[in-house]
Amino acid sequence: MKEAGDGEASESNEDDGEEEEERGGEGLGGGERRGEEWEIDPSKLVIKGVIARGTYGTVHRGIYDGHDVAVKLLDWGQEGTRTEAEIAKLRDDFLLEVSIWQKLDHPNVATFMGAATGVRDLSIQTENGNLVVPNNVCCLVVEYLPGGTLKSFLIKNRRRKLPFKVVVQLALDLARGLSYLHSKKTVHRDVKTENMLLDKMRTVKITDFGVARIEAQNPNDMTGETGTLGYMAPEVLNGNPYNHKCDVYSFGICLWEIYCCDMPYPDLSFTEITSAVVRQNLRPEIPRCCPSSLATVMKRCWDATPEKRPEMNEVVTMLEAIDTSKGGE
Repeated sequence: MKEAGDGEASESNEDDGEEEEERGGEGLGGGERRGEEWEIDPSKLVIKGVIARGTYGTVHRGIYDGHDVAVKLLDWGQEGTRTEAEIAKLRDDFLLEVSIWQKLDHPNVATFMGAATGVRDLSIQTENGNLVVPNNVCCLVVEYLPGGTLKSFLIKNRRRKLPFKVVVQLALDLARGLSYLHSKKTVHRDVKTENMLLDKMRTVKITDFGVARIEAQNPNDMTGETGTLGYMAPEVLNGNPYNHKCDVYSFGICLWEIYCCDMPYPDLSFTEITSAVVRQNLRPEIPRCCPSSLATVMKRCWDATPEKRPEMNEVVTMLEAIDTSKGGE
């Protein structure tokens, strides 16, 4: 899966965000902790080799109760290496991710299997025997998706590009997943091809809900730079209030990336991108060979004005209306 530090998945929640955070806080507190419905039985979990590393841990292949899974292990360091406040924040973030992800159920969202907090006596199988996992680790278990990230798939196809039919299918998978999230009042906040995984049938599944949030009733409650440069909407880059339309903007960039099999703004620095996107309305250059039906979706999604961007269910309808039988070379 993707970077462990960023979080892998999130569940969708129809309740209000504060309620979720309060519920989550019970899970890691200290002495007394009642079992949560999402808690797994660690004795049924077999952890294998690392498939990704992140800021606060690692992602491993594994088996849980007979299923192939990806296991994100979050390790907050030995005692004394982090402050109590830092550990509390990491735990709250972990529980918020779990609380969001566990409620999601959609073909284009990676399936959440369960999680465990403060686990002891876990071990990782290696060729040289078992490694003991540090005590107090939290783990998050999701379905294993063998196709890797959408980003790596696009990079592999950079030279020859993808058939137009495949472009539209990948885009539809992502659009349907995001439309579902938004219907559950969930804002992903870090939509990028690196956070999308492919199953063996090349179906796109959204993952990494580490910074996802339940959408605030008041947009002023959602501010701050969250996301990945290149995919971040102007209002987010500017530090202005934002809502789920920031995901729509990011989808527009992903759509361009899927069509072009290329990365947005490869030669620009952080400062240059921020300034140009916000002040000069910089967007990736759409190739002339791109069918106008697809180019229109890109442009509408990455409009500088959030209110002018379509809802994701509208994007699904627009993509479904595209005739892929004529190619689009």
